[in-house]
Amino acid sequence: MSVRTILRLGHPALRKRCTRVRDFGGAELRALLDDLRDTLADFRLRNGFGRGIAAPQIGDTRSVVVINVDEPLALINPAITRQSRTMMTLWDDCFSFPDLAVKVKRHLSIEVQYRDVEGHRRVMKAKGALAELLQHEIDHCHGILAIDRAIDARHIIYKSELERHRSARARKEM
Repeated sequence: MSVRTILRLGHPALRKRCTRVRDFGGAELRALLDDLRDTLADFRLRNGFGRGIAAPQIGDTRSVVVINVDEPLALINPAITRQSRTMMTLWDDCFSFPDLAVKVKRHLSIEVQYRDVEGHRRVMKAKGALAELLQHEIDHCHGILAIDRAIDARHIIYKSELERHRSARARKEM
């Protein structure tokens, strides 16, 4: 369909809680999914990273997420139904603030219930990087951004600074 503009940190639409999709299988929902896939692919091509996008990031208020790890997958009305007690700590980034990195804690494994484009119920179990991605994107559907999950204010930095520190540490370890 088309590549849409990704909203940036500070845009009020990023803080809104999404509405549940009730009309499945129609042209309007399919057009949104196409726009999300196209926008994700374009961002990935231009920036060299990107595994997922949520509808609020392109200004749509429906609870829809598209991820592309091995292949594109749409999750409609996604909800985390189980999560591990075990947490992981990692540096997170976001299309809506692509120059920043945020250190967050996320559940190591989760279970997500969602619907596909036709409205069929699906369940996905995920751990590690996929679990982190799903938590990040589902947070978007609740108006929560990665910076809201920062361990503390000291753990929100420019990506260029993070890379500089990682490079310096790697040189020391040699």
